[in-house]
Amino acid sequence: MKIFSFNVNGIRAIMKKDFLEWIAEAKPDVVCLQETKADVDQIPDELKNLKGYHTFWHSCSRKKGYSGVGVLTKIKPDNVNDKIGVEEIDEEGRILEIDYGSFILYGVYFPNGSSGNVRVPYKLKFYDALFERCEKQRAEGRQIVVCGDYNIAHHEMDLARPKENSKTTGFLPEERVKLDWLVEKGWLDTFREFHPDEPDQYSYWDYFTKGRERNVGWRIDYHWITKELRPALKNAWISNDVMGSDHCPVGIVLNP
Repeated sequence: MKIFSFNVNGIRAIMKKDFLEWIAEAKPDVVCLQETKADVDQIPDELKNLKGYHTFWHSCSRKKGYSGVGVLTKIKPDNVNDKIGVEEIDEEGRILEIDYGSFILYGVYFPNGSSGNVRVPYKLKFYDALFERCEKQRAEGRQIVVCGDYNIAHHEMDLARPKENSKTTGFLPEERVKLDWLVEKGWLDTFREFHPDEPDQYSYWDYFTKGRERNVGWRIDYHWITKELRPALKNAWISNDVMGSDHCPVGIVLNP
């Protein structure tokens, strides 16, 4: 089962940049999309009704053109949920929970801390609420994948300029500790399972500074899995040759 996560930075924009051609070439079983920036009725019909895929969408209900997530899946899920029971989180269109029976897949667009770090408290609350739900499901015996744009680089090797960004959202100590907590709870960063010490591997580059041309980037897009799923994990990678967004797709192969 080939699962991709891709922050597309506007679904309507990336549809003009060979997005469907990439899907045809990559042949994913599942694609979790973040930052779609569109209401459901604004999703292009050719994507919404893409042959061979079931598609699901969750848009921000309080602000048009903001956040938004989607999932394209060849395998029909048992259930799809877009709410975790916290109104200020549910209304921003950031989560799709896809239950396949053998495991639960979350496609998530985690909040950015925003200019001046003003949304960092909301971001931390979001992490706590989501993973509290995941840990309850895990206690019930469920195996879980949480993929998406986490908006946090975990370690210094996960961004090109760690010292310069030590007080910038995305690399603040109070943010990074959330990923430390995942490790303590037995969650695995799938990319590091296969590339434990590989530097200069990024999934996001700033447009304004032309970061991609110089590979001055951040690794903030992940698939984290519960350790019980490790035997099913066969590969993980970053598709940094795929253009069209300020992020690139990240993928795993999982045979649950």
